[in-house]
Amino acid sequence: MPITTHSVDFEASTSDNVIHLKVSGKLTKEDYEIFVPELQQWITRHGKIRILFEMSDFHGWTVSAGWEDTKLAFKHFSDIERIALVGDTAWEHGMAIFCKPFTAGSVKYFDHSQRDEALQWVTG
Repeated sequence: MPITTHSVDFEASTSDNVIHLKVSGKLTKEDYEIFVPELQQWITRHGKIRILFEMSDFHGWTVSAGWEDTKLAFKHFSDIERIALVGDTAWEHGMAIFCKPFTAGSVKYFDHSQRDEALQWVTG
């Protein structure tokens, strides 16, 4: 079931345990309050997950959303197998390096032109 907030479109696939997050604008604490419970239920039901994190006109996080993201990362450190980050700016590419210590899973960056490759990698 898709969930949409101000900055996030959340969709989960039962066939391959992939959570697809399309983000734009700036993530807020309110965005996390809406999609995190669904993410946690998904982990409870299906175990380890994979995330396709697709950024389009993305401007980062508010301070409170950054804190929510940090709490989420520590709570689910071992629950994520792979994260494919798809974006188009240098700082988004840097997120792949920054994210690695916050998860036991593999993290890889792809440009928007490589979106299909990112999907194949995250589901593979």
